Amino acid sequence: MIAFLFLIQTLRIAIPYLFAAMGGVISEKAGLIALSLEGYMLAGAFCAALGAYYTDSAWLGVLAGMGGGMVMALIYAIATVKFRADQVVIGIAVNLMAIGATRFFLRLAFDTAANSPRVTGFGDRVSGAGAMALVLNPLFWMALGAVVFVYVLQYRTAFGLRARAVGEHPAAAVSVGIPVDRIRYIAALLSGAIAGLGGVYLALDQHKFSSEMTAGRGFIALAATIFGRWHPRRAAIACLFFAAAETLQIQLQGRQLIPSQFIDMIPYLLTIIALAGIVGRVRPPAALGKVSD
Repeated sequence: MIAFLFLIQTLRIAIPYLFAAMGGVISEKAGLIALSLEGYMLAGAFCAALGAYYTDSAWLGVLAGMGGGMVMALIYAIATVKFRADQVVIGIAVNLMAIGATRFFLRLAFDTAANSPRVTGFGDRVSGAGAMALVLNPLFWMALGAVVFVYVLQYRTAFGLRARAVGEHPAAAVSVGIPVDRIRYIAALLSGAIAGLGGVYLALDQHKFSSEMTAGRGFIALAATIFGRWHPRRAAIACLFFAAAETLQIQLQGRQLIPSQFIDMIPYLLTIIALAGIVGRVRPPAALGKVSD
C-alpha cells in the first residue's frame, strides 16, 4: 500500500516535469537552448488561472495557458532567431520577465501580488489526491500523450527530420532548401505550448495561481532533457526519477527524521549528481546554442 501511494504521488509530481521536458526536447533538438522552460511554465500557469477564472472553464484555462507559454516562446525566438542574441542570456531574461510580468498582471487582475482567487480545475468533482483523482484528470493523460506526440514528431515526420537537421548542421540544412529560421520558430512555439501545459497543471491542480509557483521545475525539466539525452522516452524516465526524489523528500519531511534544510536539497542534489555522471558522455545537438548564418 505504501509503495502504491508512493507511485501515485510520483506520477502526480511528474506531470509538469513531463510537459516541460517534452518542450525542452523539441527546442533543443532544433538548436535552441531550453533555458527558458521555467518562464514558459510560469506564464502558462498564470494564463491558465486567468482564463479559468474569467470563463469558469478549465478547458479554456488550458488553451489560455498554452497561449501564455507560446507568447513567451515567441519573445525568446524573436530575440534569438531574428536578432541572433545569445540564447543563454535571453533564456535567463525570459525567466525573469515571466516572474515580473505575472506579478504585475496578478496585481492588475486581482489586486494582489501573491495568489489569485480560487479557479475552476479538473478535480472539482473528485475529493482527495489519490489514484482516482489522477486517472480522472485529463492533464495526466495529456502528459503521457505529449511523450508519444514528441516522439512521433521527432522521428516519424518530415518536420522532425528537418528540426534535427537544423539542430545538427544548419548550414547543410540551408543547402538543401530547409528554412532554418522558420523551423526554429515553429520548434520554439511548440516548446512554449507544451511546456506551458506544465504550468497549467500546477495552476488547475491547486485551483489558483501563486507567485513563482513553478519553483524551479523548469530547470529540473531541462536537467531531465539532458539526462535523457534529448530523447522523449529517456527524458520521460528521467522525469519520473526526479519526481520520485521529490516524493521521497515530501515523505521524509513528514517523518521529521532529518533536518528539513537537508531534505529540501534532495531533488536538486540528485539532479547535480545525475548530470555530473553524464558530463562528457553524451553529445548534445551540434548546433545547440549556436547562431545560424
